[in-house]
Amino acid sequence: MHATMHLKQRDGALDLLKWLALFSMVLDHLRYVGYSVDWLYVPGRLAFPWFCLAMAANLARASAVNTQGQWRYLGWLLLFSAVSEVPYRMYIPNPDTLNVLPTLALGLLVARGWQMRALEARLLAVVALLLAAVFWSRLMFGFFGVLLPLALLLVIRRPLYLALVPGLVCLAANQWQVLYYSVRLGNQLAMAAVATCLIAPWLGLFLLRHARDVKPPPMRRWAYALYPVHFLILLVLRQAHAHIF
Repeated sequence: MHATMHLKQRDGALDLLKWLALFSMVLDHLRYVGYSVDWLYVPGRLAFPWFCLAMAANLARASAVNTQGQWRYLGWLLLFSAVSEVPYRMYIPNPDTLNVLPTLALGLLVARGWQMRALEARLLAVVALLLAAVFWSRLMFGFFGVLLPLALLLVIRRPLYLALVPGLVCLAANQWQVLYYSVRLGNQLAMAAVATCLIAPWLGLFLLRHARDVKPPPMRRWAYALYPVHFLILLVLRQAHAHIF
């Protein structure tokens, strides 16, 4: 009972990580409003690994309790994957992938399959990996994006220097071939983006371990709605910008 009560306590550092991930995502998507702000691509590289780290932290905290909450977690991801697809396609110009939530849902199944010994969880993880391998070009952040929550789960309670491993996975998920080519051409934004991908897991883990005393507003289930809603808000801003200019 005591362990369960402790697990249910709010983790201020985890809430802060979620808010910062959301903020980074909004910054990244501001690039499509109409202003010349390509540099926002760099802080935008923090969003996905930090959302994955929040998932890994939730899985690590829930490992001692029943799995019902994790099924709800998956259900919310799948629901808002569907809800978010239309506003995502309305806002992002010519998207060639689905929105990010299907990637996170598959990543959850993979990480949970590693964590749980139940045959059902292992089979779902295998199915998720197969789907990621077959449809990698349709998934935002691709196959390596599906692996990132597991990579973070494996190092979440280990020495910080091991965060370089999920950093490499994060870089691979972020079209590293394109970034690497741009780096070779001397593109400074690409250099900064590569560095951000590599250090994002380390920064997130450092935050989780050293910001426990902060008390940001708790991010609860209503936060799932922020994903589709922020696309609609930014769409209105883009239309207003186009009307004015």
